[in-house]
Amino acid sequence: MSLISQNASAKDRVKKVRREDGAKFSLCEGTEDAQETSECDFDLNHKKKKRHEAKEKMMEVQQENEMKKLENFLFGSLYSPVEFGKGDEDAKVVQRNSAVFIMDRSAGSDQSFYEDDAEFLEENDVETGNKQRKPAWVDEEEERTTINIAKVNRLRKLRKEEDETIISGSDYVSRLRAQHAKLNPNTEWAHLDSKAKSYSSDEDSGVEDGAVMPSGDNVDKGFDILQTNEEIVVKSRVKLLPGILEYSRLVDANVEDPSNGPINSVQFHRNAQLLLAAGLDRKLRFFQIDGKRNTKIQSIFLDDCPIRRASFLPDGSQVIASGRRKFFYSFDLVKSEFDKIGPLTGREEKSLEDFAVSPDSSTIAFLGNEGYILLVSLKTKALVGTIKMNGTARSLAFTRDGQQLLSSGGDGHVYFWDLRTRTCLHKGVDEGCINGTALCTASLGNLFAAGSSSGIVNIYNREEFLGGKGKPLKAIENLTTKVDFLKFNHDAQILAVCSNMKKSSLKLIHIPSFTVFSNWPPPNQTLHYPRCLDFSPGGGFMAVGNAAGKVLLYKLHHYHHA
Repeated sequence: MSLISQNASAKDRVKKVRREDGAKFSLCEGTEDAQETSECDFDLNHKKKKRHEAKEKMMEVQQENEMKKLENFLFGSLYSPVEFGKGDEDAKVVQRNSAVFIMDRSAGSDQSFYEDDAEFLEENDVETGNKQRKPAWVDEEEERTTINIAKVNRLRKLRKEEDETIISGSDYVSRLRAQHAKLNPNTEWAHLDSKAKSYSSDEDSGVEDGAVMPSGDNVDKGFDILQTNEEIVVKSRVKLLPGILEYSRLVDANVEDPSNGPINSVQFHRNAQLLLAAGLDRKLRFFQIDGKRNTKIQSIFLDDCPIRRASFLPDGSQVIASGRRKFFYSFDLVKSEFDKIGPLTGREEKSLEDFAVSPDSSTIAFLGNEGYILLVSLKTKALVGTIKMNGTARSLAFTRDGQQLLSSGGDGHVYFWDLRTRTCLHKGVDEGCINGTALCTASLGNLFAAGSSSGIVNIYNREEFLGGKGKPLKAIENLTTKVDFLKFNHDAQILAVCSNMKKSSLKLIHIPSFTVFSNWPPPNQTLHYPRCLDFSPGGGFMAVGNAAGKVLLYKLHHYHHA
């Protein structure tokens, strides 16, 4: 081998070694770059994750703070309660904020709401240094303005006395507010339970359900509107004014199951929620009355007795139903069982269609033949005695104590019977009456009403009648046909007078003034042929049964309870 060839091969070897070293170096350099890149990406992801977590925590803290602020604003110092010795500043803040609520006491008093609010603001100004908010604007013309509330029909309801005519503008505003509160009472959730109020007797604070609230004058002045609605709710007036009766028509009481025949009896249960309706279609129907849906609860079919009269017992335990039959039915509401009773032993009456139940739920009095009145014990359902009139017996009514019974009939007299001795205490002539057809006694007071076949209704004082004074307090002559039904409401301020021989022949009498309500019956509605009527125990509802098989339901706005 020559030297040249040896030198060339050596150069080739050197180049080869250099290429291998370069390849190794480039390989190592690439590996290091990849490692550095992966480490950088990991650091960036870690930082982004930390920033994201920090941002989420910050948002959670902000949301929690906002919720606490909202809860503190609505419910008081729940998360930062006032501590003993450190509550002066907070109490001052609460006291300043309490003036935001301005009380309107005009609903329950004759004083105008401007005067009450002015006194309230003056007291707070003295205590807090004239830092309270005042009304933005007061109309000075109201004190100088006078309104005649007797001239306009729709304003007569604002009168407090029958002869009241002109009032001042401030009184007019306060009475309008009171009328609005009367027609739109607060809902039940606004009535706080008095047992839930448990304020401590400490000088600086009071605790209710774990929340600390200011006590003393702050509670009385600033928080009373938040704790009770006593100053807002208007108590119903005891006195019912004559002339115009405030009422509204509601959904028919038997709208879910109308009768196929005339309605002969309607009556409210003593709980004021259950209504009984019965008629010639032989069905007893029970409805839950709410004025909106009037849900049907149950109906009972009596196969052999078209019902002429049905009634709850005063204690609410049973229903008595009868017709032109020798027997009658007793339905136990608790056991849901029917008992068929009769014929009565020793009697030959073919009809027991009319009866009256004593207020103490001890006796039923049935009209019998030839002037006889049959007394049946409700405990044994057996005949315990009879009493007899001179003429035919056509109507019955018990006194409120259940010890006396009134009866009238074909001889034009009213009889008073003592049920303990079964003797006649007094017999008096019903003035202007030829045939007595209806009787009714008031649950309050000593009044009773007697109706006749001529359409005249005489209203008497029971004590005066028993004393021999036969002159009625008032003779109602608004009906021209036979009086078939009479009914006083619970406080004896309204008397319903009904005749089933003429359409819409139903009058409501204002007893304190002995005048007829001019807006009844409804001018734009027909009552058809009314046959029976009943007032709810609280006076709020009035149900009217007619010959078309409907039970019309009305709301009397003067009474707030059913």
